[in-house]
Amino acid sequence: MAENHVAGKVIVVTGAGSGFGRLLCQRTQAMGARVVAIDVDAAGLDETVAGLPAESYLSVTASVADVDALKAAVAQAVTAFGGVDVMVNNAGTMPLAFYADHEQAYDAWIRCLDVNIKGVLNGIVAVHDQMIEQGRGHVINLSSIYGNFPVSGAGIYGATKAAVNFLSESLRLESQGKIKVTTVRPTGVPATNLGGGIINPEAISGILGINTASYMEKLGSLSEGTNSPELLDPESPQYVALEPQYIVDAIIHAIDQPWGVVIGDVTVRAMGDGYIL
Repeated sequence: MAENHVAGKVIVVTGAGSGFGRLLCQRTQAMGARVVAIDVDAAGLDETVAGLPAESYLSVTASVADVDALKAAVAQAVTAFGGVDVMVNNAGTMPLAFYADHEQAYDAWIRCLDVNIKGVLNGIVAVHDQMIEQGRGHVINLSSIYGNFPVSGAGIYGATKAAVNFLSESLRLESQGKIKVTTVRPTGVPATNLGGGIINPEAISGILGINTASYMEKLGSLSEGTNSPELLDPESPQYVALEPQYIVDAIIHAIDQPWGVVIGDVTVRAMGDGYIL
């Protein structure tokens, strides 16, 4: 049986109140980790940790835009568990919109900058000194395929994810031999609530390009229940709607390595999706 490198680790997860973050907390705790679940949504956090043994987690209501709150959460983890092994900067928003939508989108864009860039920076800052002092640690940053190249409809969101890539790579270069760094670039994952922040639904066309009509037709058939079974079957090459568990599988794979082994950059796709990046 392969060694379990997740067991015993202290894993901090932002955006833990839903989506990838919730599933990651629950899955890693089941593998023997102790988790520090952070989210601005207290009710969501309660759902995440419901049923987990009390000694295996901390639940902290905080905004990632508040560096002092993240530092305090890390301090709680060190007091409770003796250190921090992994920081997963997962919290994010996705307010897709065109520049012409600025009247409706501006406030959401500013929040996106605060959460997606400032939040990742704050997460790094909150754990950096502790991990350096320990002599090892692991930072996992959630980016996106949107950060690979600019497209219409995602100027602000894509810029934040490109910034995450820069933050990750510069941290890797500065902390080699002490802090491992992994960048995860999810594609579209309809089952998370990230799409709920989209301002203009037409803005998704930028990442679909010539595939817009065909892919939206497939997604429409899913919502109407008229789709062919292959579209939802991960064993099928027609699979189009990636489920959150596969992104979480990739994050856990990155964590579940010996300290000297780094999974540096991860992209997981549904084989039949229509994204051009």
